[in-house]
Amino acid sequence: MVAAAFTLGAEEELHLVDPETCRLAPRAPQLLAQLPAESFGAELQRTTVETNTGVWDTLGELRADIEGLRGRLIEAAARDGLQVAAVGTPPLSSEDDFELTASGRFGRMQQDYRLLVDEQLICGLQVHVGLADRDVAVDVTQRIMPDLPLLLALSASSPYWRGEDTGYSSIRTIIWQRWPTAGATGPLASAAEYDTLLADLIASGVIADAKMAYFDVRPSAHAPTVELRVTDACPLVDDAVLIAGLFRAMVATAERAHRIGDPYQVVPAPLHRAAMWRAARSGLTGDLLSDDRRPQPVPAAVAIRRMIARLRPALEDFGDLDTVGELAEATLARGNSADRQRAALAERGELRDVVALVVAETAGRVTSEGRMAPRRYPARAGDEAFTAGGHARPAYRPLFEALGTAGLEQLVERRPDVDRWTLDAGMTFGVDGRQLPFPVDLLPRVVPAHEWAALVPGLAQRARALESFLRDAYGPARIVADGVLSAEALHGCPGWRAEAARLPDGVVRAPVMGFDLVRTETGGWLVLEDNVRVPSGVAYALALRRAMDELAPDLPRPPGLLDPATVPALLGRTLRACARGVAPADARVALLSDGAGNSAWFEHRMLAEQAGLTLVTPDQVAVGGGRVRGPDGEPFDVLYLRLDTEPADLTDGAGRPVGAEVLEVAVRGGVALANAPGNGLADDKAMYCSVPDLVAHYLDERPLLPQVPTYRCADPEELRLVLERVGELVTKPISGYGGRGVLIGPSASAAEVSVRRREIAQDPAEWVAQEVVALSSHPTAMGGEVLPRHVDLRVFAYVTGTGPDDVAVAPLGLTRVAPQGSMVVNSSRGGGAKDTWILGGDASAGA
Repeated sequence: MVAAAFTLGAEEELHLVDPETCRLAPRAPQLLAQLPAESFGAELQRTTVETNTGVWDTLGELRADIEGLRGRLIEAAARDGLQVAAVGTPPLSSEDDFELTASGRFGRMQQDYRLLVDEQLICGLQVHVGLADRDVAVDVTQRIMPDLPLLLALSASSPYWRGEDTGYSSIRTIIWQRWPTAGATGPLASAAEYDTLLADLIASGVIADAKMAYFDVRPSAHAPTVELRVTDACPLVDDAVLIAGLFRAMVATAERAHRIGDPYQVVPAPLHRAAMWRAARSGLTGDLLSDDRRPQPVPAAVAIRRMIARLRPALEDFGDLDTVGELAEATLARGNSADRQRAALAERGELRDVVALVVAETAGRVTSEGRMAPRRYPARAGDEAFTAGGHARPAYRPLFEALGTAGLEQLVERRPDVDRWTLDAGMTFGVDGRQLPFPVDLLPRVVPAHEWAALVPGLAQRARALESFLRDAYGPARIVADGVLSAEALHGCPGWRAEAARLPDGVVRAPVMGFDLVRTETGGWLVLEDNVRVPSGVAYALALRRAMDELAPDLPRPPGLLDPATVPALLGRTLRACARGVAPADARVALLSDGAGNSAWFEHRMLAEQAGLTLVTPDQVAVGGGRVRGPDGEPFDVLYLRLDTEPADLTDGAGRPVGAEVLEVAVRGGVALANAPGNGLADDKAMYCSVPDLVAHYLDERPLLPQVPTYRCADPEELRLVLERVGELVTKPISGYGGRGVLIGPSASAAEVSVRRREIAQDPAEWVAQEVVALSSHPTAMGGEVLPRHVDLRVFAYVTGTGPDDVAVAPLGLTRVAPQGSMVVNSSRGGGAKDTWILGGDASAGA
């Protein structure tokens, strides 16, 4: 039987929120005057109220008390025009909202700790479990230390600070850990040792009293209990009850182990701190550290289920097993509060929506829509369309309501219709000299308006920097003179072409640029690669929209859906603007393709037709009289190069050096070459690392879009790091394209990792390595069932100069879909594509 000592109690800290501004309101003294002091108290800041439950034997009694106390506070706050939020940090407030509660103790703390107090706009949940013997309580705190990070991960509710996403699930933890007594106590054998530690800390003057012993878990300073202090305030009462149930089972399990004399391993303080940091950083969306003697990363859900299995005897004794098990599975399915807050922000990009969510959850006013994902769909936190519980995310709700679960699954059965459509449309891609049907999925991807509006200026900035770099690198080379890049880095780059330096000054080097973007599991966007040589995909994106219009006309289109049909005209205007010595309206533009053997031959034909370009192959080009002419003998002013080879190396069927002849005309100004020779310098995988430096050097700006951390293996120090971590990184050959040669370390076999390590060591300059990014996924009806697959997004910028108004970001995107179980999206590697529904207005259609 369970000893009656293991009672339950909780203290909740709750923010007071002004509903008009969604910021904190310093009105706690007025509210506390209306509430009973035995259950409600002041905190350090006047924007916070603390509630104190009674002492209870069951989780049901604790739940009722928490709900009752919240209800009384919410009612009192409403009379004063305020709202209440049980959340780790207030999403929209900052230290400017801090107002100190008037007391001598708090005043002294502010004088002593300054910034720590001024930024203390955080709220936590403290759980007490009854344990009268303080010697046993001290031993228990040592034994349960390995499980505390899991409780933190479940509770994490503080991703936002000062109106920004911190990247952490619990930034409250990081703020809290700055206090001198936060964290672990270190090994202690008795209550006497604990009391001596406290006395020494107080005598040192670092803390003023025993209440400031802010250890992760401790014998309570005012009650015969063990007190948990690591968790964020939980908006949902369910999560608070779950944590209380798990904590009590931990204490009881540890007490029994103490009683029978089981030995235990003290967690070294650095490892405990690392485990707490890991939980604060990723919450439930990434790995947590195992409780092994040599901790290893394990998925959060696995770690939590293992913990519950270990605690099963105690949970059964308390009658809590079913309750805790159901609550844990519900939290793992829907995500912790940090996950839910980020999902709320993703709908409209409004932090006010996040505040509204946590206020509603605190009050218990949350309704849950029914599951919309297919029955076997493995929903995950990083899925763009479904929550981890299988509910539709807001941007997709109308779509899935129209489809229904059955309709979504029936998309798989429409594969023959889709394949027939792609063949009839000639929508193919080339692999090893063969033209294959382009795999198409009918479930569209939605890019919300606020995300697109944030991407556009970042893409325009990147395009301007790359165009400026190409002009400078093949011209005055200020980038070398100013010490940003070395001459060796420039001229030794595989994309460097000496003949490109011969083109006239001021020509637009890269009027068409493509950028590969990835969306992380937390909703942020990263630039994965730049494509400046011959970026393809526009025609495929246009064809995908046409496929949707013809094959799925009844699916509801969301308001603000951008129309990609405007892009061919934008491409034509951009190319005509490259002409020299002739008005753009009069410029004659040809798309020079190396023919049906080109992997993007479908695109060449479609773009030429829709953008009003003349499609020519090398056999159809004549050079004479200082001009480049087509089959009709008329000269071209601009050649849009869509070649699989460098222009200087291009020959026709008879071996005539067409490319060299065209280049000579371009050098003399007789024709403009759009995307010029040597542009590979700017999209070289090694040069990618330097793009932030290019933005700073040429534009005197900070990059607006982050990129994936990338290592140059040519650098000896970075080479050493890469060789040590090949199995953890994505490694790519600099000269590779189309996904060829890419090795994703965590998915590779030991033999593959060993071979790649040897390849890199033999020729370091040929390789780069990137950190693995936890890519978002999207439900995809290919391969026999609807499953989540990783996706990226290729977008395009059209460039006429280097000024702020010289870049237009095309209102379309090509979402590429990786094969099941892979993160490589290229069609040549088995990937496919789907229509991309970009939402926005006139403001988001250009830079």
